[in-house]
Amino acid sequence: MSVFALAAGYLLGSVDFAVLVGKLKGVDIYSVGSGNPGTSNVLRTMGKGAAVAVLAGDLLKGLAAGLVGFLVAPAGTGLLSSGLIAAAGFMAVVGHCYPLFHRFKGGKGIATGLGVIIWASPLAALVLLSVWGVLVKLTKVAAIGSLAVVIVAIPLLVALGVDWPILVWVGAALVLIVWRHRGNIARMLSGGDAKVVEV
Repeated sequence: MSVFALAAGYLLGSVDFAVLVGKLKGVDIYSVGSGNPGTSNVLRTMGKGAAVAVLAGDLLKGLAAGLVGFLVAPAGTGLLSSGLIAAAGFMAVVGHCYPLFHRFKGGKGIATGLGVIIWASPLAALVLLSVWGVLVKLTKVAAIGSLAVVIVAIPLLVALGVDWPILVWVGAALVLIVWRHRGNIARMLSGGDAKVVEV
């Protein structure tokens, strides 16, 4: 059953809402803006309504993957259950970054990762989403908000007392998210990064 949860998490993550919303609007997200199939590129190229839809869909992917892990975990297993929830969520982040349905060309995983954290701690997810939103609003650079979330997430989850298997899998997801942001990090270190518009 754990293999099913991991596979389901990956397949859920592979549903790219930026691509789907773009198609509904007649836009190929890979050919506009930065070419990245993520919320901030959708915001730049298709506006706030489309970006909100993509953000909600990406959050729900992580949440749905966690639900699958919860449903297939043996009842009353405590750490095993929380570990399977987080592992399925991690696979959703992998699917988002390297989607089977879109030639393995995906986004950067932050919203899907936040969706997973909703399972671990809704309060932590709310805090992290707020941190992301405030920093993007202030700086107009989505990557700054995303990397701040990466830095704050594990200490916040530890402070809130979440189970250690969740910390392990969330940590793995954060490493992947940092890897996916390596281009943004390089651009920021050299003095610039793509800005979002009117977040």
